[in-house]
Amino acid sequence: MTDHPNASQPSCEAALRLYSQTPYDDRGNFHYTGDYYRQSEPLDELAARIERHISATFPDMRFSVRTEKFAGGRKVKVEILDAPDDLTERDAQNNMIVTVRDQVERFGFTRSNPLQDFFSCSFYSDVALGRAYWSALARRRGQSSPVEATLSLAAFRKRLKAGDRMTLISAPGGHRALGTTRTVTAVRSKDFVFDGRSYMEFPRAANFACDGRLVRIAIGNEYEPDAHLLYEWLPQQIAA
Repeated sequence: MTDHPNASQPSCEAALRLYSQTPYDDRGNFHYTGDYYRQSEPLDELAARIERHISATFPDMRFSVRTEKFAGGRKVKVEILDAPDDLTERDAQNNMIVTVRDQVERFGFTRSNPLQDFFSCSFYSDVALGRAYWSALARRRGQSSPVEATLSLAAFRKRLKAGDRMTLISAPGGHRALGTTRTVTAVRSKDFVFDGRSYMEFPRAANFACDGRLVRIAIGNEYEPDAHLLYEWLPQQIAA
């Protein structure tokens, strides 16, 4: 995937038309060039511009913008971390994703024709609701099993050691490990490992709360925004 050789600055009329408002012509061609598009722009600069723009356009929302390169091109992944609206309903989710994606697409171009199996773009965009959004929604609604966040995720990662034990005392219904105590056998950069070779990924800081004894990890989704895992943490020196 490379920049289109004929890409140029759009007319004023085209600049005002958003990606989702751009129609296919009668031959199945789809042509869109955003008003913020820059030819051959490095991916990190592109992502930084997108993040600044959507943060200014939606000041009441929070985002995470990441990039990915692969054999077929490059991708900008936008995760919605928080928004004032309740996006539980599917239509509300889709409308928000389209609204945000329209702003992201202003930084690129797309040429396609599904009848000819043709597609070319400056970058692929992926906009999604992140798990942090559901955690934030649950906090606004009122969380169950709240934990005072007196120990940060970074501090917890440093203090957690092999030999510590953790008891799962609350979890979504049917969780197979509910009520069991497991021993931490390894702490790695992205996760920690329990005996039996199961592991737990470290969450985002927004999904984590620890008071030094209880550890709450939010795993909410659109069906159960307040879903979480609640552990009792027994460091080795205490457990002994």
